[in-house]
Amino acid sequence: MRRVIGISSQCLFDKSLSLALHKIKNLNVDFVEIVNEGYHELNKYNYKVHMEFLENNGLKSTIHAPFSDINIGSLNEKIRRASLNIIFETLEVAHRMESLLVVIHPAHKSPLSGKFPKAYEKVQKRSLEEIDRVGEKIGVKVALENMPSLWILDAQTPERIAELVDGTNIGVTFDVGHLNTTTGNFDEFVELLRDRIVYIHLSDNDGTKDSHLALGEGIIPWREVMKKLPKVPMSLEVKTLDDAVKSLKFLSELQGNI
Repeated sequence: MRRVIGISSQCLFDKSLSLALHKIKNLNVDFVEIVNEGYHELNKYNYKVHMEFLENNGLKSTIHAPFSDINIGSLNEKIRRASLNIIFETLEVAHRMESLLVVIHPAHKSPLSGKFPKAYEKVQKRSLEEIDRVGEKIGVKVALENMPSLWILDAQTPERIAELVDGTNIGVTFDVGHLNTTTGNFDEFVELLRDRIVYIHLSDNDGTKDSHLALGEGIIPWREVMKKLPKVPMSLEVKTLDDAVKSLKFLSELQGNI
């Protein structure tokens, strides 16, 4: 079974979305993951032109919901509400674009949530349940992403991801590079969350920093990892277009030998 491969628009984050899509369409991929912020922001006024371009070039889309300045676990209700509304807008655009799914980040910690951890837990869970309900209502799959090693970040282990999505229909985005900076236990992540994993992010690093290197330029044992990954859509989330091209070649050669 051939894997469905895409490229994240973050490799061209400093270019307009139109230019980024024009460049990515020339590569042999199945879809583009649009990172919905900065120059690549999608909204109800501009999504049609990008949707038509993708359709005309035989490409599907996934959307990464905004994550800069967003916190679904904020104990400031105004900030939490604004964060949720931004995510809901992304879900609506994804529905209109017939995107495959929407990636979301978990909440992150703050000085206040550090003082009130139980409140933080309740607020984040409530936010995820709200996102789940909206996604289910409009027919868009939502996938929660595991985070890299940084004290402020949540959801760094498969056990924590399982806890957060429990009781919802939210799937999991397995970011292989992120896990390499935390537990590094790829077998455990797949074994615990196999039935939840609906999407995969691919990038490499040295195990200490989420550096989004091209595949093969870090220490991740790709031959062993690829054998175990579920057959779900996979997106290259690397820093430059050249790194995306290198990674596609690396994947092609790797899959020919496993």
